[in-house]
Amino acid sequence: MVLYYGFFAMPKIKDGFEGQRVISIPGWFLKNFHNNPLIQNLYITRIGYFPGVKFHYVNKGAGTDYNMLIYCTKGEGWYEVGDKRTLVKKDSYIILPKNLPYRFGASIHNPWTIYWLHFKGDMAAYLLPGDLQPREIGLTEESRVHDRVQIFEEMYANLEDAFNEKSYIYACSCLYHFIASFTYAEQFQKIRAPQKQKSNLIDNIIYFMRENIERKLTLEALSKQFNYSVSHLSAIFHASTGHSPIDYFIRLKIQKACQFLELTNMKVSQVHASLGFDDAAYFSRSFKKIMGVSPKTYRKNSRM
Repeated sequence: MVLYYGFFAMPKIKDGFEGQRVISIPGWFLKNFHNNPLIQNLYITRIGYFPGVKFHYVNKGAGTDYNMLIYCTKGEGWYEVGDKRTLVKKDSYIILPKNLPYRFGASIHNPWTIYWLHFKGDMAAYLLPGDLQPREIGLTEESRVHDRVQIFEEMYANLEDAFNEKSYIYACSCLYHFIASFTYAEQFQKIRAPQKQKSNLIDNIIYFMRENIERKLTLEALSKQFNYSVSHLSAIFHASTGHSPIDYFIRLKIQKACQFLELTNMKVSQVHASLGFDDAAYFSRSFKKIMGVSPKTYRKNSRM
């Protein structure tokens, strides 16, 4: 199958793009923040990273209800509004506002690597550049390109946190800084903030879960792995995350299932089997409970 745009025929990728990452925030989770002005002012609905995405093409001819930021770090891409096509080069970004019909895609011969996200909120319009021109990020000793990517990775890591409310609030708070690093690039480049990484028991448990996402881990196995009693491990994990270890592990599995459903052609039966679910019905119930729709409906509706 091919997708046609411009003057080129674009083969449709069967299994997405190698190395890509994406997280979607379900509607039921966003409802938890309906009366939270901090979130309602600016919040993330989807986020992702696509490296070297050859044949990447998206058509939003009806517009969207979100704003989209695309940050190109390698290669080239383009976007079209009406009949006008504009090139997006390496080390530049574009913010496409909501309600605007557009199309965008990767260069055929030099496909882009992009960090991207969808965002909404009452304050979102105040952070838009004011026009549709892509802006370059100058590469100097003060550019802080690595720092900007680190902010993205910090948001992404918290959004991976199995729909934890505190983690989501923190990620959305970082969003102000991330967008401001583009729209107020001069101010962003004036100061370098040291980065510190921390590691603790909960981080190590979650890392172990992600590294064993395909297994059927039990609470007993986790307790033995980290040399804690079942009751003590459960208590400290719940106190830190708000979830039991197994509930958290299931949420991580469902997040991974979303990626498989959206980014590959794996059958639903292959997805749940690859994530250690022996019971297809249990997988479907767990998926719908967390994402609000069935796996098949999620795949049908998921479009970047």
